[in-house]
Amino acid sequence: MDYLKTVVPSQLMAERGANLVVINPGSSNVRIGFASQDVPFNIPHCIARHITQQKDDTPRLSVRDKMLNCHATPSQNAERERAYDIIASLLKIPFLDEDMPSANQALPPKMGRVDALSSQQNKDDSKFTWTDVMDRSIKSSTPIERPVDKDADVDPLQRSTPDDTEPNSEENMYKEIIFGEDALKIPPSESYCLSHPIRRGHFNISQDYSLHQVLEDLRTIWNWILTEKLHINPRDRHLYSAILVLGETFDNREIKEMLSIVLCDLGFSTAVIHQEALAAAFGNGLSTSCVVNIGAQVTQVVCVEDGVALPHTALALPYGGDDISRCLLWVQRRHCTWPNFQTDPVNKPIDMLMLNKLKESYSQIRSGSFDAVSVVHSYEHEKSVGHQKTKLSALNVPPMGLLYPRVLVPEEYPPPPRSWFQDYDDMLEDTWQTSDSLYSSGNGGFGMWDNYPMFPTRLKKFDNIGLVEAIVSSILSTGRIELQRKLFCSIQLVGGTASTAGLAPVLEQRVLNTIPSNQPIEKAEVLQSRSYPLFVPWKGGVILGVLDIGRDAWIHREDWAKNGVHIGSGRKYRDSYFLQAQAMCYYNS
Repeated sequence: MDYLKTVVPSQLMAERGANLVVINPGSSNVRIGFASQDVPFNIPHCIARHITQQKDDTPRLSVRDKMLNCHATPSQNAERERAYDIIASLLKIPFLDEDMPSANQALPPKMGRVDALSSQQNKDDSKFTWTDVMDRSIKSSTPIERPVDKDADVDPLQRSTPDDTEPNSEENMYKEIIFGEDALKIPPSESYCLSHPIRRGHFNISQDYSLHQVLEDLRTIWNWILTEKLHINPRDRHLYSAILVLGETFDNREIKEMLSIVLCDLGFSTAVIHQEALAAAFGNGLSTSCVVNIGAQVTQVVCVEDGVALPHTALALPYGGDDISRCLLWVQRRHCTWPNFQTDPVNKPIDMLMLNKLKESYSQIRSGSFDAVSVVHSYEHEKSVGHQKTKLSALNVPPMGLLYPRVLVPEEYPPPPRSWFQDYDDMLEDTWQTSDSLYSSGNGGFGMWDNYPMFPTRLKKFDNIGLVEAIVSSILSTGRIELQRKLFCSIQLVGGTASTAGLAPVLEQRVLNTIPSNQPIEKAEVLQSRSYPLFVPWKGGVILGVLDIGRDAWIHREDWAKNGVHIGSGRKYRDSYFLQAQAMCYYNS
């Protein structure tokens, strides 16, 4: 304790963080890094495998997780139009039938123009190039033994010297597996199967994507990052410990499977699980806050009091940054400002990358018409990348979808088969207090899309309500006026979309106006993040892992493989939420 009183925080991070790896998986990206790093690697959570086509098949990129509804239904389109009109009225945006200036006319004073603000940025920021799917190697007719430096970044073609007399030929082969952003930029004409193991805060299980395949893809992606990015040799993994920072949407079976991947497949010596909302609070130096985590595909709202997440306050909203990007495309097509490009973010992942770049560069919430001039790129089938300078209109409408989700119209994914979630060994519930009749009724286990009627402490089912209503509902559910006042004054925004300009003041105003008049609440405040909001939960996981001296909650690989998890008593975080470390008390005492 005397040492902790005198040690410099950076020194403590360096000493204890060198052998700690923090993993924060999200629906779209996974953030992995050493605890001693300032920021983690942020890598698209996907994998593409080369597939063999039949002779009669046309080679093309296939996306394994096909949606049930890729396009909005007529009723959804009508709701979206009504939501757009509401947003346009609130932001004082001219309707389509009003006179709008042409592209060649100067913008009126009230119309914002952000290309000047982005003058320091490269206007081709949103340009991507196709991934080279060929693995080129030199095939020699006469085998010659040469020392090869595996770490040298030298093209194999440049390794030949004039002294080589043996005839060499270039052998082209397809890369069997492609990871991360490179997987999203594979040309549509290539024979690859793109998979996202996590979607909307759950394992992306469907009739075409089994649990076994999901787990294998997760293991392969994480192993690639550990080897290629963190340079941890598999033989040395036993020298490292892992911290899993998991969102509140994951179910018990999913948590157990990820823990098994980390300990049994990847070979870490010990591991611990921390809840994303709690880690986000610690990442900003808070002990009590309403954490609003706006991810790529899911938005989660959880209240934290004195370092404990309150389970009955948790809400999950089925939309996020990706939905805002698709809404941006819809708004431009509605205003007829999008070029005549075949932009398809559902079937061409590279188009989604471009839309995300445009959203991050230009979208913000502000009153009045808000246009910008930008370069839009075209990624046509088997064509070179084209581009066109165009004016983007109503850029303040898409982020308002967080408040009016009807304008987003999220795509729908098929639910997993009911049989996969037969988890009788529920490590995160006090199962001995549950009647055996629950498991003998034929509904053994509870599916990830259920309401969990028997377990009221679980995360609530997705509610398609606006972000303001979700925040107010979550805080008011605490029931104590003193705590409510604290929470309304300590709203914390994390996640990539939390950086949207203008979002915080709009939330403050609307949250305060939405609180019922009979509640004695006079103030609502969104706290400024101490660091980039996307990495706050990861950084909080670092802090929790480094400061956990006693390691009561850490799980050892041998014990996990032998005994699994057993609920303990009198451990740390005993009263905390179901993802807390108390659930990891595995000793069979």
